[in-house]
Formats: sequence, structure tokens, C-alpha cells
Amino acid sequence: MKFSAPLVSGRLVKRYKRFLADVVLDEDGREITAHCANPGSMLGLKEPGARVWLSRSDNPKRKLKYSWEVIEADGALVGINTAHPNKLVEEALEAGRIKELAEYETLRREVKYGKNSRIDILLEGEGGNKTYVEVKNVHLMRQPGLAEFPDSVTVRGAKHLVELGDMVAEGHRAAMVFLVQRPDCGRLNLASDIDPNYAAAFKAAHEAGVETFAIGCDVRLDGIDAIKPVEIVID
Repeated sequence: MKFSAPLVSGRLVKRYKRFLADVVLDEDGREITAHCANPGSMLGLKEPGARVWLSRSDNPKRKLKYSWEVIEADGALVGINTAHPNKLVEEALEAGRIKELAEYETLRREVKYGKNSRIDILLEGEGGNKTYVEVKNVHLMRQPGLAEFPDSVTVRGAKHLVELGDMVAEGHRAAMVFLVQRPDCGRLNLASDIDPNYAAAFKAAHEAGVETFAIGCDVRLDGIDAIKPVEIVID
């Protein structure tokens, strides 16, 4: 995934109200408010003074012209925009980078299923076989090399796990794909201390036959690509 234009650099002042971030731009010293497309806590990724990069929109209808894309943290570039993971996983699937999910004929996104839900990606193979794929963004790292999910309580995330289990019970395949938007993590674990209910739902889904995968990203200032498997380690 390539950014449509060069990113603009700056220094983070603060992130607040979940979807807003004040940034001082390097190019002219202005302080602007950028859209922060991330509903999580962003634990460890919102320190004032951190170097950040923003995309800029020329759409006259947009109230906020800038969107926060990348932050430098722990010596690495980390993608924070949760609008990108579905596209990144789609590209990885089409490139065959998740081998266990490579056998399909069609790929559709945002297909209705379950209880008033939409699956992130629906893969359909020969004979109408279906694989329901839910994607979760990951960028929390509290121990070097270990990514964790979630970074805040996610009732919605637990609901998705239950619905994936329901799809398995109906005779389909279902998979949870964790998209790690940072290159400095080779393993992933559940942050059960942050959300024990999600951890319990994950265990139940795994026992029900939901498959789990994690893929890490190469994060650059010109784009982001999901390129490498990340080991899932569950305590």
C-alpha cells in the first residue's frame, strides 16, 4: 500500500478525544489538528514530542485536512491508522503471503453475516467453500519484540470472535488475522490483563476451530506492506 503523496512530518503535542491529535508541523511551525483514525488507547504511542508523519488531503469538504499515519516509537516506524489493515491484509492474501489462506477464487470485503455484523474479508473457493476472515490492527508493544492485542477493552472484538465460531459451527472456515503495524515484533500475545474477556473469547473461539494468523508489516514513509509471518504465542 502506497501513500498517495509524500507524508508531512511534525511533533505530537497531544492526542485527545480518541480521534483528534494536535501536531506542530516541521515545515512551517504551525500547530494543526489532525484526524486520528484509531479508536484504541494507543498505549505507548502518544507521547508528547514524538515524531509523527501525516497525510494531507486536498478534499475541500474535509474539516480536518491532515490524518495521522505513522509515529516513531522505540526506534521504529509504527503505523497507527486503523483504516488501513483490511487493505493491507487483502494485498497480502492476493500476494499469497498467508499460505494457509491462499486457496480461493474470489475475495469480497464488508459482507453481511452473523448478528448485524459485516465480515472484513470473505474468501470463496471452489464449490462455494467460504472462509470468513476478521482483521484486527495491532501496534502495542510493552516488551521488546512482543506485540500485544488489544490495547484497550474491546467488547466488539469479543463479539466478532463468537460470530467466527458460529461460522465454523455452520461448516465454514473462519480465521482471525492480526495485522501488526510495526516491524520490530516477531511474536504476538494477548493482553489479557487489559481485556480478560477478550482473552477468554479468543480461547473459546480457538477451541471451536477458528484459525488464527498474524502478519507483520514493513512500515515506510512512502507506504506500508504486510510481508512477514508473526508467531502467535498464547500463555
